[in-house]
Amino acid sequence: MNDAALARALATEAGKLLLALRDNEDSNAKALGDEGDRAANRLILDALRRERPDDAILSEEEAADPARLGSRRIWIVDPLDGTREYGERRDDWAVHVGLSIDGVASEGAVALPALGACFCTQYPPVLKPESRPLRMLVSRTRPAKEAIAVAEALGAELVAMGSAGAKAMAVLRGEADIYLHTGGQYEWDNCAPAAVALAAGLHASRVDGSPLVYNRADPLLPDLLICHRDRAAEVLGLVRGL
Repeated sequence: MNDAALARALATEAGKLLLALRDNEDSNAKALGDEGDRAANRLILDALRRERPDDAILSEEEAADPARLGSRRIWIVDPLDGTREYGERRDDWAVHVGLSIDGVASEGAVALPALGACFCTQYPPVLKPESRPLRMLVSRTRPAKEAIAVAEALGAELVAMGSAGAKAMAVLRGEADIYLHTGGQYEWDNCAPAAVALAAGLHASRVDGSPLVYNRADPLLPDLLICHRDRAAEVLGLVRGL
C-alpha cells in the first residue's frame, strides 16, 4: 500500500475497533475513553512499526522519542480525537493518521467512525460551495473568543462540535464553512486533518497565515484555520485586526 492507502486502512480499522469497544462496554465515559485511546493506539502503532519500520512516529498516547527529529518521515497519530465525545457516545469524534514529510502534512486519513466515513488524501471529495449565511465551527465546550468575534464580523452562524478532526471534516463535507481555532492544539490534533483538507483544495494554515510545520521539538501547534481558499484572506485579516 502507498502511504495514503495505509493511513486510510489504519484509521478505518481503528475506528471499527473503537465502535466495537463502545458497543460492548458499559463503563463510565472516562474509563471508556481511556480504554479506547489505548486500544486504538496499540492497533495503529503496531501496524506502522510493521509496515513502515524506518519511519518515525509521534502519537498523543506515547512519550515522544527525540530521535524523531532526525527523520524526514514521521507518522503523527491521534488514535482517538475527541475522547470526551467518544466516552459520551456522541458522533463527533475521529481517528487521525497523518504523515509529515520534511515538516509538511503530506498524506493522511481522518476517520469518523460513528458516521461510517473516512477521508484521505488519496481520494479527496469534491468541495461544496459555501453556505449563506456562513457557518463557523467552534468547540462545544471551549469556544474561542477570536472565532466568535470573526463569526460576528462575517455574520456567520456558530456551529458547536467536538473533535478537531470532526470539525475539519465538517468543512470538507459542506456542513460548515470555516474552522478557526485558537485555543491550543498539538501536532496530532491537526496533521491528518490539514493533510486531507489541503488535498481537497481547502486552505489550511496557522491563524497568522504562516504554514503549519510538523515534527518540531515542542509538538504544541496551538492555532489553525481551515476554510475555502477564497475566504482565507478575509478571515486572516479579521484575526489580525482583533
